[in-house]
Formats: sequence, C-alpha cells, structure tokens
Amino acid sequence: MLIPVFTLKLNHKINPRMVAVGKYDGVHPCLTAATQVGKVFIHNPYSRGQRQSALRIMQSNQDSDISLLNINQTVSCLTSGVLNPQLGCDSLIVGTQNNLLAYDVHNNSDLFYKEIADGANATVLGNLGDISSPLAIIGGNCALQGFDHEGNDLFWTVTGDNVRSLALCDFDGDGKKELLVGSEDFDIRVFKEDEIVTEMTETETITALCPMNGNRFGYALSNGTVGVYDRAVRYWRIKSKNHATSIHAFDLNSDGVRELITGWSNGKIDARSDRTGEVIFKDNFTSSISGVVEGDYRMDGNSQLICCSVDGEVRGYLPSSQEMKGNMMDTSVEQELVRELSQKKQNLMLELRNYEENTKQGELNGQMSEADGQMGVIPANTQLQTALSVNLGSETQSCHVELTISTSNDTIIRAVLIFAEGIFEGESHVIHPNLQNLSTHIRVPILPPKDVPVDLHIKAYVGCKGSTQFHVFELTRQLPRFSMYALCRPGSTLEPKSFVKFTINERVQRVVMWLNQNFLLLEETEIQNAPFQICFTSLRGAGLLSMKMKADGEISVNTDDMDLAGDIIQSLASFLAVEDLQVEADFPMYFERLRKVLMKVDEYHSVHQKLTADMADRSNLIRSMLVQAEDARLLRDMKNMKKRYMELYDLNKDLINGYKIRCNNHSELLSSLKEVNQAIQRAGRLRVGKPKTQVITACRDAIRNNNVNMFFRIMRIGTASS
Repeated sequence: MLIPVFTLKLNHKINPRMVAVGKYDGVHPCLTAATQVGKVFIHNPYSRGQRQSALRIMQSNQDSDISLLNINQTVSCLTSGVLNPQLGCDSLIVGTQNNLLAYDVHNNSDLFYKEIADGANATVLGNLGDISSPLAIIGGNCALQGFDHEGNDLFWTVTGDNVRSLALCDFDGDGKKELLVGSEDFDIRVFKEDEIVTEMTETETITALCPMNGNRFGYALSNGTVGVYDRAVRYWRIKSKNHATSIHAFDLNSDGVRELITGWSNGKIDARSDRTGEVIFKDNFTSSISGVVEGDYRMDGNSQLICCSVDGEVRGYLPSSQEMKGNMMDTSVEQELVRELSQKKQNLMLELRNYEENTKQGELNGQMSEADGQMGVIPANTQLQTALSVNLGSETQSCHVELTISTSNDTIIRAVLIFAEGIFEGESHVIHPNLQNLSTHIRVPILPPKDVPVDLHIKAYVGCKGSTQFHVFELTRQLPRFSMYALCRPGSTLEPKSFVKFTINERVQRVVMWLNQNFLLLEETEIQNAPFQICFTSLRGAGLLSMKMKADGEISVNTDDMDLAGDIIQSLASFLAVEDLQVEADFPMYFERLRKVLMKVDEYHSVHQKLTADMADRSNLIRSMLVQAEDARLLRDMKNMKKRYMELYDLNKDLINGYKIRCNNHSELLSSLKEVNQAIQRAGRLRVGKPKTQVITACRDAIRNNNVNMFFRIMRIGTASS
C-alpha cells in the first residue's frame, strides 16, 4: 500500500474542483486553490520569509507559506499553466460569474482582466488545434471563449447548454488537441477548434473530464458515475452512491500507463485501471476531496500525486517502485477479494445442486409432468421473445413506447429486470407481477425523454406456474432513436409551416433504410422510388413530423420543433456519411419568439449601462460627502457633520437598492443570452461540416454588430451573402 510522502494541514477551506499546481516563477511548483470567501491562496514553501503585499496579493496571517489573492467575488473556476511562453513561467487563470482574470503571480500583475457576459463555469489552459498561441478557454452560459495572453478573443463558439467541464485531448490522434466540453444537457461534445466533430450522450450532467492515454479520456457525472471513453465509445464505467468531486490521470503503479484517479465526496481516493476500471489503490480522508493534481512538490525530480480535501488537508503520493508494479493493494483488500470469490463459488455450487435435484426429479418421473414444473424444469426449447410498438394511450395512460416480453410456450414470466440509461430512475426498472396475474407475457411502458438510441438490457425469470426455481434469460434490445413518433396518414392533420430543406445525392433505398432503423414502424417500409412522403405524430405532444423526398434528391422535413429537425439532419448525415450539408430553414414561430428575446437583450443592456453610470455618479457623490462630513467633524461643526452622515446613510440605502436591481437585471440578461446562444447552436445543428461552422461564426458576428435582420437571414439560408 502506498503511504503519503508528505502531508500538509492548511488553515483554509478549499472549494471543490478549484485546485491547481503552477510554477509561477518557472521553477517552484505552488499549490493553488480557491477558498470559500472570494480569495485564492497560493502555497509556496520555497521562499519563506519573503513577505509580499500589494493590490491583489498579500501574506496570510495564519501561515507564512501562504499568499492570498483577493478576487472579491465568488470564484467559479480556476486553473494554471503556460499562457505566455515568452514569460517562461505559468500563469494563473481565475474565473467568476462575471469576469476572467489572467494573473502573473511572480510579478504580481494582471495579464488581462475581462468582463464575461456569459460567465465562467469551467476553464482549461493549453493549445487548441492549429491556433498557435496557448489559450485560456472558459465555458459559461452555452458559450465557449478562448483568450491569448494579451486578452485577445481568438476562439468563440456556442454549445447546447451551460458548460460544467472542459478538457483538452488529442481525440482523433492527429497530433493536435481537441476541446472536450461537458454540459448540463448530458452531452459530451468534441470541438475541433469551433467545429463539433462528435457528440456523446450521457445520463446526467458531466461534472469533470480529463485526458488519459492516447485517444482515451475520463469523465464523471453528477449521479456518481465515473468511467473512460476510447474516442466516442465508452470503454468502462462504474457507479457509486457518492459523487466524484475530482478526476485526474496519473501513472501510480509505474506500468507506463496512466490510471484514472478519482476523489469522492465521502473523502475516498481511488485509482482505477484505464483498461478495466479495476481498483489498484485507495485511501481515505476525513472530509470530502476538493481536488486531485500532480507536481514535483518536493523538488526531487519525481512528480507526486497531490490530493486535497475541503478542510485543507493535503497528501502527496509517489508512484510505486518497479518491484511493486501492478501490485499496490494491501493484504486486507486481497482478503476482501478472496471473500468475494468464495461467495461466487458458493453461489455457483448452490446453482449446480439445484440443477442436479431437477435432473433427479425428472429421472424419477420418467417424463415431464406438473411435479417437474413445480421443481423448475422448463422445456429445453423455451425462448424469450421481445417486441417494440407504439401505444397511443388511453384515458388512464399517456402515449408511450411499449416493450412486450413473452415466452414461446406456456411457461410464465415471474419477474423482469430492465437496465436502460436515461429512461428509468436509477437506470433500472423491475416488474414483479403478483401471483394472480402471472402470464406468458409482460408489457412495459417506456418513455424515453430524449431522441437518442438506447440499449435495453433485459433479464427475465422464467418458470412453470408452480415453480420455486427459475431460469434467467438475458438479452439486449435496442430502442430506435426516434421511437417516440407514431406513423400516421399524410394529410390527417395540418402540416407544420416550419421546415428544413436540403438536397443529397443518395439513392431512395438508403434513406428508407435509415427510416426503418431509426423509427418504430409496424413493418419495414419498402419505398423504391421518389417522390414519397411519410408522416409521424409525436408522442410527446410536439405535433406532426412530415418528411418528403423528391426525385432530384431534395428532402424537406416539416416540424415546429427545431431541435427535432437538427437531430434528424445529424442522424441522417451520419448514416449516409455526408461530410458537408447546407440547409435552408424557416421556423416562423420560433424566430418571432427569438426576435422578442433579442429586443429584451438590448433593453437589459441599456438598463445595465444606466445602472452602472448611476452607481459611478453616486460613488463620486459619496466621496464628496465623506470629505465634507470629515471636514465638519474636524471643525467641530456637529450639525453639518450629522447632516452629511444622514445623507450618506440615505445614499447608501439607494446604492443597495440599485445593486439588487442590477443583480436582477443581470440574471435576466444571462437568461436571455442563454436563449440566444442556444438558438445559434440549434441553427448550427441544422447544418453539417463546414456550413455548420460558418453559420455559428456568421451568427456570432451579426449579434456582435447588432444586425438582427442579418442574424435571422443567416439562420434561414446559412450564409450572410445574397
């Protein structure tokens, strides 16, 4: 078992996920973390006795090794790294909900200080794609921005929802780093500069991401899940009742491959193999883990794994020696593994005895009888069958997808366990009919909340009516991506006015094949030639979906749901391997609502500027009144002094009320900006490849230039040019 090579007790509370190590003088690694009182502490045990004091940074009164950086706002994210290669040292990046600070700790000076309208929820520092200079990349209210060391905005794009985690990783193995973005809409998106190349859907908010070995990366969700992806394919995952507060990749067992180190909310630290998820090391703190980082903190040429708790306890671990390689678990854990294997052995022995008893009973009777059924023997040719269909609901039940599970003979299903991500609460669902309702089939209503393909992992207990022992059948059935849409007759309801229109050079049969794979149809559609039309009704109440294809390859999709239109285009383009696709789109109701939002944004900006100007004027007035009051006090003119201080008191109340109004205005502004950013993302999802990137960039420029008409033109036809 590994023992910490150093332990620190810092007298500061540390915010979760806000820990970094930086060489701010180019030589000495310093532990840096955000505290709960709007400060950032920098632990530097290498320059004792050298006290610093300036505008931002000052020495801690509790610990001579700690300097405090005053942010005066709640810190929302923090990182460190090389931002300006010419400095020869690391810079500190601190984000709040309103601002971003890039700080040169060694010279105690700001590199830049930016007001960020979309806020900063997560940050990462490094090189992205072909952009030559390192970037401080922040993710906020649906937006991503990247700044160089001079504060120039070299990277900007939008994503689907509020950003919660960022990481830089060579996702496609081309030697250049892509940006991984985890957001509140449960998606992990991979950006090649400002173009989305891949999206992976998870079951909860993605709270942490970290690059691993090669194309792999680790991830953590807010529901206690951690795991590893190999490119776009999940390699493994585990789920805990606690939630992961920090993840980091570090080679702890000296085998040349980095393990996934996870810090948990219950104070546990564990290291898992990137290949199997097997635990190879664990330790416990007395409080929740706030961060896991690495650095050569002892300055001996060896990097240590540094783990911090929210109470300020810090432990550093050296990788195991070559002799211990791959064998880091202590004897108590080995004994626990032996106990687990012994339990498995007992279960298998019990199962074997049951089979032997059933066989003996069958031999005594000589043939299959009711007595055999009571002992659990079922016919050898028994099969478990599944079917998916659309149920349009009734007075007591809403519309849903129905999974029917049945047996191929008279055997009954005693219980069914279904595991499916993102559909059932807790990801699993158990159906256990009472003894009076036992049947050869079970119907399970399924309501997928999003249009994503889902694997249904089914386990069914099958036996005869009087059985005391049951056979377990296991199978997997995939729920199609657009299963919540029921086929209907064209013209049965009014066709939506909103549409997307594009042209592809593909055979009709290929489009029909995509339809059969992605929708729940009563029987496979066998359309051979264009033109054709097919219509669906949304089971979620989103109205009609109509798809038409002409002989010249023009496809039009009519729906009032812009997200659905984007999902259909992305799914169809992926199936047909279309790299670039330009689209004409019009969503009149959505665009009208968005136009009102943009008007609100202008109003909120105007109010914000007015309130800021009023606050500046009142600040100058306070300064003047304070001087007059102090002059009156020195002249012992108590009447005027009292008068001035009463005026100051009233003015202070006005300032407080103005601040509350400003806060409410800022919240409304952020909410409106989120809607605008999501609209840009939706417009991008209607296109594929380069047209998608061009739409997002052009929409951003139109918003920046306050050209609303151009903004909607771009959303409709995909370009600003005539």
